[in-house]
Amino acid sequence: MSTTAIPAMLAVALTLGLAACGSGRPETARQADIDGNVHLCSSCHGITGRSVSPNFPVLAGQQAEYLSAQLHAFRDHSRADPHAHTYMWGMAAHLDDTAIDGLAAYFARQPLGPGAPADADKAAVAQPIFTLGIDSRNVPACIACHGDKAEGQGAIPRLAGQHRDYLAEQLRLFRSNSRANETMHENALNLTEPEIDALAEYLAGL
Repeated sequence: MSTTAIPAMLAVALTLGLAACGSGRPETARQADIDGNVHLCSSCHGITGRSVSPNFPVLAGQQAEYLSAQLHAFRDHSRADPHAHTYMWGMAAHLDDTAIDGLAAYFARQPLGPGAPADADKAAVAQPIFTLGIDSRNVPACIACHGDKAEGQGAIPRLAGQHRDYLAEQLRLFRSNSRANETMHENALNLTEPEIDALAEYLAGL
C-alpha cells in the first residue's frame, strides 16, 4: 500500500466516525433510548402500537410525519384537547427531537391488520361522504386528503383501522374546535351525530 493512500483512508474513517457520532452519542445508546420510550408508550398504545382501549389511538402503520407532528404538538402544548392535556403533555415533555423521530419511525413501520367490516347500513351512509362529501353542507370528501383507502400521506393521518370510538371522538372535538385545527373544524362542522358515528365505523373497518 502506498504512503499516499494511508492519509486518504484515515480521512474516510474519520468522516464515517463523525457521521456515526453526529448526535454526540453512540448508535446503540440512541437505540436504547428509543427502545425505552417505546416501552413507555406501550403501556397505553401496545408494544406494536395496536392499542386495545379506544381511549388510546392505534399508532401502528400511522404516517411517521403525522406522528412526529403530534408529538411535537404535545410537547409544546399546541395540541390541547382533553386527552392530550391529560395523557400526552407529560409523556412528551422529556422527548427531544431525535426521540420523537425515532418513535414516529418505529410505530409507522409496525404492521396493522385489517379492520372488522362495518355495519352495512352505516357503511351506506358513510361511503358517499368519504368519497363525495356533502356539497349542500360544505362537507368535503374525506378521500381528497386521506387517500382512496384512508391511508393518509405525510402530515395527513391514516384513518383506516383506527378505533371507531376514537375516530368519532376526534371528529366531535374538531367540530367543537376543542381540538384546534381550522381545516378539520370546517370539515366536521356540519356533520350530524349519525354521520360521525357512521364515518367512524366505516373508517375503522377499512
